[in-house]
Amino acid sequence: MTELSDEHDLARFGYKQELKRSLGVFSSFAVAFSYISPSTGIFTLFALGLTTIGGVFIWSWPIVAIGQFIIALGWAELSSHYPVAGSVFQWTKYLAGKTYSWFAGWIYLFAGILTVTAVCVTLPLALIPAFNLMGWNVSDSLHNQRLFAIVTLVLITIMNIFGVRLVALVNNTGVLFEILGMVVFAFILGAFHHHQSGAVIFHTGGTNLTFGTFLIAMFMSLFVIYGFDTAGTLAEETKNPRVEAPKAILGSVVGAFVIGGIFLFCMLLGIRDLPAAIKGGFGPANIIESNFGSAFSAAFLMVVSAAIFVCCLSIMTSTIRLCFGMSRDDTLPGSRWLAAVNPKLHTPIWSCIAIGVLAFIPMLQYAGAGIIAIAATGMIYLSYFIGNIALLRARLSGWPKTKAPFSLGSWGLPLTVLGLVWGGGMLINFAWPRVASNPRPYQLPGTLNFHWHWLNHQPVFWTAVIVIALVGAAYFVLVQRNKPAHTEAPADEAMQLPAPHHI
Repeated sequence: MTELSDEHDLARFGYKQELKRSLGVFSSFAVAFSYISPSTGIFTLFALGLTTIGGVFIWSWPIVAIGQFIIALGWAELSSHYPVAGSVFQWTKYLAGKTYSWFAGWIYLFAGILTVTAVCVTLPLALIPAFNLMGWNVSDSLHNQRLFAIVTLVLITIMNIFGVRLVALVNNTGVLFEILGMVVFAFILGAFHHHQSGAVIFHTGGTNLTFGTFLIAMFMSLFVIYGFDTAGTLAEETKNPRVEAPKAILGSVVGAFVIGGIFLFCMLLGIRDLPAAIKGGFGPANIIESNFGSAFSAAFLMVVSAAIFVCCLSIMTSTIRLCFGMSRDDTLPGSRWLAAVNPKLHTPIWSCIAIGVLAFIPMLQYAGAGIIAIAATGMIYLSYFIGNIALLRARLSGWPKTKAPFSLGSWGLPLTVLGLVWGGGMLINFAWPRVASNPRPYQLPGTLNFHWHWLNHQPVFWTAVIVIALVGAAYFVLVQRNKPAHTEAPADEAMQLPAPHHI
């Protein structure tokens, strides 16, 4: 499609072209890939997997990748039918109506905000050790981690204000550096500094391998492989999005699986003493530092820091577009301002600022990157599960009745059912109360304190979900319930499209 026909396609959904349509297929892929960012998630929670079940935790990687690829197939088909900003919110709007989509969008919006916070507080985990290796002597305290995170949040907010072209340029460059950096470091480590045999992936290193401990070890992989729907969220800024967005969604999952898998395997090969690494809670930085000098280790950490920064930028871009998409339908407080697009920058400036401010709030009760990361990931999986319920109901009612460039054909229904089974199982995993993944604040003395004895004895993930849902329900009942729905386009739009690609 030409840019003019893309604009005409968007107009059929009742929206005019305000955002700048400048992303090609690689840029769309790059934004989704940098949201996933294998190096970010691996760096954050590698130690959790290793200390829980040793080298065996790597098997969670293909399991999670397969489960998430099933979800991605459904999102790819939806993005081909509904090329508008807002992903899960927009898709459920056309599949299940106003009320259902509002709650889906509300949950996903705050999941995105928490994810912005989680990745911002991850950056200092790589950057502070890099500075120390370069002789800067920065204390790796929670206070300093929070300061670095706040500076990062301010920078990515400003960059998003100045437009998607700047974001795309930084993302494209960052993705290339992340892929090359991870692969180069991994191969050097695997080829010249391997201390373990390939059988390390079957060794527990003295840990206790059970079904329960394997579920805990999965959290690193679960934290990495999501956000692939970002390519659909940026559909209004993508050229020929009905064709290119599905490619980017699926390509980002496959790319992250391959690059991350290579990196994980080589990290395990580079461990000098597996039991000692487990006891010491080793992450990738420790493994690199134990094999190389300070200069090489600092270079590795700076590459990881750059990847994490780009990941922060991409996640914020996606969350801003969701906020804009919901506000344009007048579904959020202050929608009039949040939906306003600056005519020169072609960005929703107030949405950028609002997401930045909301992402700062969890930093006021900062208990470390791991806790925020797990809470954010659980919220994302809840959003995906809600979206898949709507998709299942629609398929049972005969959706889709028209063809889009990407189609699952007869595979659609069974894949959606599998996606729900997978997502439901992982939601139980996230919600299960335990110190390693869903602690109660009193179990984290000196860090997390809600200043209410009863609330301090409730699992953190439960608190986050229930508070966000209750606030949303109150706002919907008091303000949104009687507002007209913005569903100008029918659920099965009748546009004539190229022949579909079946899998």
